Formats: sequence, C-alpha cells, structure tokens
Amino acid sequence: MTTHLVLTALGEDRPGLVDSLSETILQCGCNIEDSRMIALGGEFAIILMIGGQWNALAKLEGALPGMGKKLGMTISSRRTEGDGKIKPGVLPYAVDVVALDNPGIVHHLARFFSARDINIEELSTSSYSAAHTGTPMFSVHMEIGIPADTRIAALRDEFLDFCDELNLDAIIEPVKI
Repeated sequence: MTTHLVLTALGEDRPGLVDSLSETILQCGCNIEDSRMIALGGEFAIILMIGGQWNALAKLEGALPGMGKKLGMTISSRRTEGDGKIKPGVLPYAVDVVALDNPGIVHHLARFFSARDINIEELSTSSYSAAHTGTPMFSVHMEIGIPADTRIAALRDEFLDFCDELNLDAIIEPVKI
C-alpha cells in the first residue's frame, strides 16, 4: 500500500538542486506524485508530495538530513493521509483576481473564503507592471474547494460584490478537467 510524505525544501537557488533531490527520492524507491517548485528572489522553494511503501519513505526520511546539508537547504517532511486528489463533497472551483497592487489583497480573499468554510487548496500570486503605464499590478490564482451544499449562484454574486467593493477584477468558475 502506498503511503505519502509531504516534503518542503528551501535554499539558495542554483542549478542541480532538483536533480540531486529527485535522484535521492528515486534511489530510496519513492515517487514524486505532485510538486511545486519556484525561485523567489535568490531562494529556491520546493514542495513535494512523495508516494511509496512505508519502508521506502522511512529510508527517504533517514536520508533527508544529509541531503539538506549536502544541498545547503532546509528540508522538512511530514507523513500525510490520502493522495490529496479526490475530496468527496467538495466542488473544485478556480478564482482569478487582478488589481492594482495594494497590501492585504490575499488576506481579504482568504478571509472571504474562510468565513464561508471554503478551503483554499492552491494559491499563487504575482506582481507585475501594467503595459504602457507601468502601474504596479497584482494577480492571484486560487483553486478552492466549495462544499457541495453551497448555493453557487449566491456565492458567485456575493464574491463579485465583495470584489467590486475592493476594486478587484475577478472571475470564479468551475475547474475544467
């Protein structure tokens, strides 16, 4: 039976980090099932969902301190239940927001959804300069899990009114598989 481990790693960005870490995972008999990796400033951040037999994951957990030292990364891991893919009773929706860059946008969005018991399952943001004007802009992409008993039309109207109050351009729509 496959069990799972979530691994996070953070360290100075340089070539070869993914190669070395993925090689160790493979040599321990494990598999990367889901991942997010990104360079932020001069740092490289990694989040992995690793699957494997319990003994392979134990072997990997034993190898992580040495790997962290070798790569100059802070690595932590935690066992987790399930594979994180199927969530019964939850409707997957995507939210995209674009606005003038102002502090607190992520917080306001998170508060809106948490107050309605809606889970943010994935979130990414970016800042950029608007074409022609150079105005600082901010974009947010989220994947959320809406409880199946939620009235979607009412939620959508409430969310769009909320975004209008904050001067956010937004779209909320079902995730297309």
